Amino acid sequence: MSARTDSPFDTCLVEALVLTRGWVPRWLGKLLETLHQRETSASNLNEKQVFSQARTVLASHRDLLAGRFIAEISQVVQHSSATQKNAATARSLKSLSFDDLELMDHQQVQETVERARVQQVIKMAAEEELVAFNARLCRAQGHEVVRNETNPLRPEAVVGALMKALSGLHVDEAVRALWLHVGAVSLGNELQQFYRSLTMLLDGMGVQPAGYVVVQAAKARPAASVAPSAARPDSVSATAMLGNDALLTLDHLHQLLVGNLEHSDGAASDQGMSGSGNAMVRTLAAEVVTLMLRRIVEDQRLLQPVRDMVQRIKPALLQLARSDPRFFADRHNPARHLLDAITTQSLAFTSEQDPGFVAYAQRVHEIVMALQAPTQSLPELMPVLLQRFTEADAAIASTQAPKRGLAMKTLLRVEQRRLLAERVATEVQARNDFARAPGVVRRFLTGPWAQVVAQARLDTVAHGEALPADAAAHRYMSVLPDLLWSSQLAQTSLNRPRLIKIIPGLLRTLHEGLDAIDYPRPQAESFFQTLMGLYEAAYKTERSGSDSPQDNPPSRQDPDEYEPWMQPNEARDTGFMEDLAIETHPAFMDTQPMARLDDLDDDETADPPAATLTVGCWVDLMQQDQWLRCQLSWASPHGTMFLFTTADGRSISLTQHGLERLQALGRLRVVADHGVVDEALDAVVRQALRNSGRG
Repeated sequence: MSARTDSPFDTCLVEALVLTRGWVPRWLGKLLETLHQRETSASNLNEKQVFSQARTVLASHRDLLAGRFIAEISQVVQHSSATQKNAATARSLKSLSFDDLELMDHQQVQETVERARVQQVIKMAAEEELVAFNARLCRAQGHEVVRNETNPLRPEAVVGALMKALSGLHVDEAVRALWLHVGAVSLGNELQQFYRSLTMLLDGMGVQPAGYVVVQAAKARPAASVAPSAARPDSVSATAMLGNDALLTLDHLHQLLVGNLEHSDGAASDQGMSGSGNAMVRTLAAEVVTLMLRRIVEDQRLLQPVRDMVQRIKPALLQLARSDPRFFADRHNPARHLLDAITTQSLAFTSEQDPGFVAYAQRVHEIVMALQAPTQSLPELMPVLLQRFTEADAAIASTQAPKRGLAMKTLLRVEQRRLLAERVATEVQARNDFARAPGVVRRFLTGPWAQVVAQARLDTVAHGEALPADAAAHRYMSVLPDLLWSSQLAQTSLNRPRLIKIIPGLLRTLHEGLDAIDYPRPQAESFFQTLMGLYEAAYKTERSGSDSPQDNPPSRQDPDEYEPWMQPNEARDTGFMEDLAIETHPAFMDTQPMARLDDLDDDETADPPAATLTVGCWVDLMQQDQWLRCQLSWASPHGTMFLFTTADGRSISLTQHGLERLQALGRLRVVADHGVVDEALDAVVRQALRNSGRG
């Protein structure tokens, strides 16, 4: 809940729970009445018994179901500020994927279909009131524009609560399905009144509706035509295979994937043109291929020439569906693999003028021509075409591999050094004299000097040597007592002879360490100037009796982490984008740290957090005021370093913090986190689910 218990949003949620305790029992009462009416008007004994059983079971479970339903809605409301939980409520329908469907059993498919049907009926019944309620509730939450997913009482959430309440009852699946089917309309009517009452409440409190963002639908691109002479002579049109009334449902798609539509003997005597099981398999496969290709051809991320060429291979893929109806479900199938490779590579280009696009388009064109005039059967031809295409890819990748390999090796070393430096920093912070030092010295020791020590330790390990007493790693840690003591004015002014004695060796060791890691000279000089200022003040301080000068109190807050940094050659080898180029503040100054953007309110349209990026995803990244299309080609084992590669083989590396900052600033946008074919098939599943909901 919100921090303000008297806010319009919270008042609305409290009232919603009060109303829920009224409308839920009322809805169950109407469901009982409807079941009784259906039982009375049943045309045959079997139908009468079905409704009678459903009514009897509901009567015995009515109070328990009402209590659980109300409790589940209350849980949703109480966690309304947890957007992640809200998103999970609707995930099974809005984000149902092709892979999810393959893993579902028949009962799960049926439950998903029933849930979709109920949601569709409810939305049809309560749509007008829901639109008005969403607008005012979003404004009560502080949103300028409507964000439907932030409404904890949206139909998806209510139906999700109902399904969860039903799952806890020991009731036959057919009975639950009948309750949902018969009660959907009355549930929609109850929610319509529910939303109307809450809208009136918000209106009475003076809450104005938020605005709706008008999203202009993308214009459908006319399908590319294929000249009759270019068409395969034995190809079968989609209309001939599907018919005019073809409609893919989730249940049919699931049966196609698990193989429940075929004859037991696997015979295919009718070439898929009759009503036999094998004909159904081919018909459904052709419909899936048609819907999948339609989605790809309408994908605006692909350049127009690529979409035109994909459209031209449609007849071949439809023909292939006759002999291999499930080829699209197998990632290792040559045809599916080839389509994946073509569309994935296309994401590397944002313009036909991009380097490498002409060569790529020529290779795809050759595939199109081979499929339009095949010299062998498609099942035999697809592996040949795939090999040609992937061999060309491998040749291109081999020219980029040395640079990418060097970048990965370098970033791995940087991560190892950084993680070790963090442990060194912890050791330093545990010292009793650390907290009394000025903030500038503390930040130096836990930042660049920790990396100096870490690099020295890594160098020793790399050479397989034991750590001798005079090793650099030991010497770099042994300067800590002198450095910490010498930076405290109250201490050094009491023993200036010691200060004068240790300064030369201390400065020599500090310079040696920073030079060993090629630390930037300007930042190093800034620190040394500050340090010498402390020494000069201590040397000039006059003691008077028992009085001793007091140090300025150390800054109360140190940065949680030091600024990431690379050696110049490491930055060059990896195309490193420094965090300081994204956010800057003076180095080694005793100042308070800047506020992190990721501590502020995230922009509503921001991309997912950096942690959600997976290797292989495509992004647009702004560098030097220019957008670059890159692919995330590698992430370090601990997720602190990321390597992106452009189409021409250029490397760009970022720290995790830099990646998050770029996203927060809108300078890194995710273009595709899944394959184009994967997304197209996911869209097919959701279309099948919508079709099922119309049943």
